[in-house]
Amino acid sequence: KTLFCKKDDHNKENLFNSINYDVAAKKRKKDLLNNKAKTQYFHQEKWIYVHKGSTKERHGYCTLGEAFNRLDFSSAILDSRRFNYVVRLLELIAKSQLTSLSGIAQKNYMNILEKVVQKVLEDQQNIRLIRELLQTLYTSLCTLVQRVGKSVLVGNINMWVHRMESILHWQQQLNNIQITRPAFKGTTLTDLPLCLQLNIMQRLSDGRDLVSLGQVAPDLQVLSEDRLLWKKLCQYHFTDRQIRKRLILSDKGQLDWKKMYFKLIRCYPRKEQYGDTLQLCRHCHILSWKGTDHPCTANNPETCSTSLSPQEFINLFRF
Repeated sequence: KTLFCKKDDHNKENLFNSINYDVAAKKRKKDLLNNKAKTQYFHQEKWIYVHKGSTKERHGYCTLGEAFNRLDFSSAILDSRRFNYVVRLLELIAKSQLTSLSGIAQKNYMNILEKVVQKVLEDQQNIRLIRELLQTLYTSLCTLVQRVGKSVLVGNINMWVHRMESILHWQQQLNNIQITRPAFKGTTLTDLPLCLQLNIMQRLSDGRDLVSLGQVAPDLQVLSEDRLLWKKLCQYHFTDRQIRKRLILSDKGQLDWKKMYFKLIRCYPRKEQYGDTLQLCRHCHILSWKGTDHPCTANNPETCSTSLSPQEFINLFRF
């Protein structure tokens, strides 16, 4: 009897160990999947075929989430020519397209956003741009989380609350950035001739950058108020008709181009310009980054490609 009890206890112990082993194995498998999902869902190809319906060769259609997963945005943010393009795309998705993404695409979105924030924290550039992106996303999530139960977000509500807490943490990190003056003593912007300083300022496409630059030094403050500078900025972003509708006179009876600019940006979208963009081949309907080879059957593939703005990219997937 004693031997039987010991044998029974031994079987129970083996059963218990077996259960623990299965649980541990399942947990390791789940952790592995989570770790894999934390990285972007990569495909070997750097392009995607955009199809909006079923054919004999293809079933279903291409979604925004699928394109977002396959076009390697995670690497694109490391390219200075593509960084602003990706950030603008993230902002547009945050405003209106977040719920159209699949669960994997939503996770990819947050992972890419985290990489964007870490890049900005390291190089201390584009801080205001990312602050605005995070605020846009947080505002959208506040609205979506309140509508929980209506299938507007994929995943558990606690997961999204945790993501919102991460956004607040990132915002705090950006607010705490202290930009240090370079240690080297070389030629600075204010050391250059006035004509060169103005030439550099004319290359800034955002009026807020001009205002910030003017706060660096008294000499730059004077240059940043140059009427011709703000006039060219208005003419670059807006049409003559738009400008005529928003005329503002200064106390001296002259057009106040600076005030007009900030009034115009509240009424009309600014002109967007990017160093590199996604492009769509009109011949084979393949979407890819510029300079990426894709299997096109056209005689001259270069002539078939059309550059897409971030908004045009999103419009491709509105059925």
